[in-house]
Amino acid sequence: MSDNASARSRRIADRNSDERHRAPHVDADVAGAAGSESSAETAAMHEAHTARGGPKRVLILVENLPSPFDRRVWQEAGALRDAGYDVSIICPTGRGYGRKFEVIDGIHIYRYNLPIEASGAVGYALEYGCALASTFVLSWRVLLTRGFDVIHACNPPDLFFLIGGFFKLFGKKFVFDHHDLNPELYEAKFGRRDFFYRLMLALEYWTFRTADVSIATNESYRRIAIDRCGMPAERVFVVRSGPSLERLQILPAEERLKCGRRYLVGYVGVMGQQEGIDLLLRAVFHIVHELGRRDIQFGLVGGGTSLEQMKAYAVKLGVADFVTFAGRLPDRDLLAMLNTADVCVNSDIANGMNDKSTMNKIMEYMALGKPIVQFDLAEGRISAQQASLYARKNDAVDFAVKIVELLDDPVRRVQMGNFGRRRVTEELEWRYEVPKLLAAYDALSRSPAHPIAADDAVHGGARPAVTGSHHLSATGPRTTGGDTPI
Repeated sequence: MSDNASARSRRIADRNSDERHRAPHVDADVAGAAGSESSAETAAMHEAHTARGGPKRVLILVENLPSPFDRRVWQEAGALRDAGYDVSIICPTGRGYGRKFEVIDGIHIYRYNLPIEASGAVGYALEYGCALASTFVLSWRVLLTRGFDVIHACNPPDLFFLIGGFFKLFGKKFVFDHHDLNPELYEAKFGRRDFFYRLMLALEYWTFRTADVSIATNESYRRIAIDRCGMPAERVFVVRSGPSLERLQILPAEERLKCGRRYLVGYVGVMGQQEGIDLLLRAVFHIVHELGRRDIQFGLVGGGTSLEQMKAYAVKLGVADFVTFAGRLPDRDLLAMLNTADVCVNSDIANGMNDKSTMNKIMEYMALGKPIVQFDLAEGRISAQQASLYARKNDAVDFAVKIVELLDDPVRRVQMGNFGRRRVTEELEWRYEVPKLLAAYDALSRSPAHPIAADDAVHGGARPAVTGSHHLSATGPRTTGGDTPI
């Protein structure tokens, strides 16, 4: 899914006019510290893998984005390929990715058409049903042509366990890559805990019970796998969605993107309900009409079901001239927008899902050395730390104040940007996650899968019921953390 929280905290008082006009820059030492894995290291991984039994064949299933557009999936596929695995991917078509079959960098990609982009419960049922059927048919095609030993399924939806479970009957392994908390996502989209919410819990549970190994995007997701779904702790591996510094390069700003204004505030992500774009636009309204600031342009990159609605809302608020809705852009143009931005924002609404999720956009902002404003969400804080200011949850006015305070404090912007960049180069870059991914795959061969129908008590979880009492706990299924991406 995409990503997490929005907003920030604070800053400042009077700065002199020189400070206000000085353009922040990223320290050269920080910008150059990224580095990349050496060829010797890659060769060592390949040799170690070969010693464990030679190349394996992996089939990756993904429904919500086409490959290679889905960055996490593509990074995982590349890492597995580099470690000696033969990799195939089944995914939907999308804009710019219309071919039904192609080979990119040695990875075989099989695509199918989706009839609709769902926005309601019935629409999602149709979309996911079509995706499941198409994926199952293409899985047979891959099996009979290239073959596979492992199915690596990425959610949403939590339905691929049906395919993984079927092929387990033929000795295949099933890896579940946990991208989204679908019960929390359903509640965030529809605002209720009804039959379908309980169905989401049941499907999530059976996905974990079917998996031989699961991959979590952060510790919060790992706790849900263990505590809510009874997955043995030793079979759950945290592989964060670290950015690739080969892709996210720091480049000169393009002043034209500021539309003649002094500052640019950047956003990249989905234009959907839980992304809080309406709150961001209300913050723009406060900045322009209440604070009287007409020197700030907002550049929003991304598509989604709410894009046209948000454009209309900007007109209604009287801020359309201050907001550039760029839509979905190729990397070159996306990087131009983010590199030009003085501050980047994440306006994700504070809810159960976003609080436990790690958003890709936060990592990308940090990789480019950008200070951030977001709402105060748990995993947002864990990821960004001092690279971000944190506004009160879902408070558009406080969000606006944090943006302005940060724009008016160029020294702090540089300090925060350098902190974020350094955190990526020293801790969060994708190359640090590759060994964790390979460790998860090593676990497939070390021990047999836990039985799908094993006694729940052994794994510390009770099977969630689809039917039953409507009087659910106010806090929902109990967990002790949360972290994710898309």
